[in-house]
Amino acid sequence: MTDQVIGRKPAHATIEYFDDQHPPLGDFMRDVVDGLSATPRSIPPVYFYDQAGSALFDQITELPEYYVTRTELDLLESISDELSLRAGPGAVVIEPGSGSSVKIRTLLDALGDAAAYVGLDISKQHLVEACEELARDYPDVAIGAVCANFTTGLKLDHLPLPEGRRLVFFPGSTIGNFEPAEARAVLAGFRTGMRKGDAVLIGADRVKDEQILVDAYDDAAGVTAAFNLNLLKRIRAELGAQLNTDDFAHKSIWNRDLERIEMHLVAKRDTSIELNGERYVFEAGDSLHTENSHKFTPESFATLAKDAGYTLVKHWSDPAELFSLYWLEPKWEA
Repeated sequence: MTDQVIGRKPAHATIEYFDDQHPPLGDFMRDVVDGLSATPRSIPPVYFYDQAGSALFDQITELPEYYVTRTELDLLESISDELSLRAGPGAVVIEPGSGSSVKIRTLLDALGDAAAYVGLDISKQHLVEACEELARDYPDVAIGAVCANFTTGLKLDHLPLPEGRRLVFFPGSTIGNFEPAEARAVLAGFRTGMRKGDAVLIGADRVKDEQILVDAYDDAAGVTAAFNLNLLKRIRAELGAQLNTDDFAHKSIWNRDLERIEMHLVAKRDTSIELNGERYVFEAGDSLHTENSHKFTPESFATLAKDAGYTLVKHWSDPAELFSLYWLEPKWEA
């Protein structure tokens, strides 16, 4: 059970409402314990995004090696007129995993007359700050914030949303962070917040030269390494784990067979993590797998969309074919 705080805009606030569906801390503990106990060891990447992690990821998006954000932004701007026509007047934009507000600003500017925006993110403080900035800059758009784990579906029925077409905006190739079966489930789960005539606008990174991919996830400034290691800091701070972050190093690799970038925390020396009464031993070279970022071809993404219950209506790519945007519409039984 989660606490929910829903209210119309108080005098001192700038967002229309805040809905707290934040998963309990017990989920974090359970997932970390399960991940440390598994073979191979792994932790879901959703736990990267506390306040510090979200801020570090915002820095990553501005790095020269990280082509994803600037390429997607340029692509959004280049198709802005078509997006406005497809969405229609008075659209309700829903952004799971909202994080930084840079891309949503580009989309809201393209639409011109969106009626409402709902940002969903697991990092409460980061979410509220971003939504308050949006509310100040877009006073004609009703801005709402929902603190939630969107992977369990979009729980929106109780929110005061206008009747316009709902457009689920899922940029940044976040869909690539999930295993294929999980990605299908996440996309299918979006349908719980959609109706006939609604749509999904989703960004997906493409398969490309290996060095471009590896550099994007292991930048020279070490920001991605700090982002990865921040997961250990969060486990220590929030769950009371005994560990030394200096005993681990960030590593990214391209898995050609599975067409994905993998991020790992690799033990630099023999060490351990003590948590919840257990001691998890790492020998030098042992790995804790923290993230996958699957890459797609247009054909493989079309298959994913179809399997999740969508019709792929339109596909756009940048001139260098680094990144793609897709317009999906749910299939509904007659």
